[in-house]
Amino acid sequence: MSRYNDEAIETARQYYNSEDADNFYYHIWGGEDLHVGIYQDDEESIFDASRRTTARMASKLKNLSADSYVLDVGAGYGGVARYLAHTYGCRVVALNLSERENERGRQMNKEQGVDHLIEVVDGAFEDIPYEASTFDVVWCQDSFLHSGDRPRVMSEVARVLKPGGEFIFTDPMQADDCPDGVLQPILDRIHLSTMGSPSFYQEELRKHGLELLEFEDNTPHLPRHYGRVHKELERRQPELDGMVSDEYIARMKKGLQHWVEGGNNGYLAWGIFHFQKN
Repeated sequence: MSRYNDEAIETARQYYNSEDADNFYYHIWGGEDLHVGIYQDDEESIFDASRRTTARMASKLKNLSADSYVLDVGAGYGGVARYLAHTYGCRVVALNLSERENERGRQMNKEQGVDHLIEVVDGAFEDIPYEASTFDVVWCQDSFLHSGDRPRVMSEVARVLKPGGEFIFTDPMQADDCPDGVLQPILDRIHLSTMGSPSFYQEELRKHGLELLEFEDNTPHLPRHYGRVHKELERRQPELDGMVSDEYIARMKKGLQHWVEGGNNGYLAWGIFHFQKN
């Protein structure tokens, strides 16, 4: 666990380490990737749509190759690391605060024959346990919303990225013009008082010498994704009997609906950010 600790880190760690959350995300959300998908249609599998997001992000990187050293922060089960290792042959560090998820990830790395390319590290992105200018690429998908100190996270990302290195990420955010108070149900759900926004990330990273190359706005896929997960949860709920509590499922359905409503009302934003360090 990171030397840097606070209530938000521990809340997220305990949540993703719980048996309920682990079984839900592993069995319903796709088992490899714990992030928002880019969908071709409303019936597409969560796994396929999620993997499309990863492939789209990778295609934007200018110098991704077998020589690249990549850090994925908030790596979940390590699906991104395995995709990059399989597709590009690069070395990847998968930094993640859930020991339960990390153990699943290590096992899948071995099963898929890429454990020699992937190092799974228990830790938090508020205090990345690597020297400055270590990585060619820093990657993150939909994890920063759980941080109680996003400015510190952006500082840490900039610190460990090499000059000329690329930072690519997605994050569920509040829209820049979001009215006050309307996202309280979502904030209550993630146990934090704020969310990031497109302008926040651009301004914060500019302070640390990172230039925005592109923001590909894919906001409509955010409520579409949460609606798709809700539908899949309802369809497969009997399979979760004995693995996920009824209370967790009820809270999850309610929480997913809040995300759908927030997105459909124009209060949320989501897309692919691509930065380069000067």
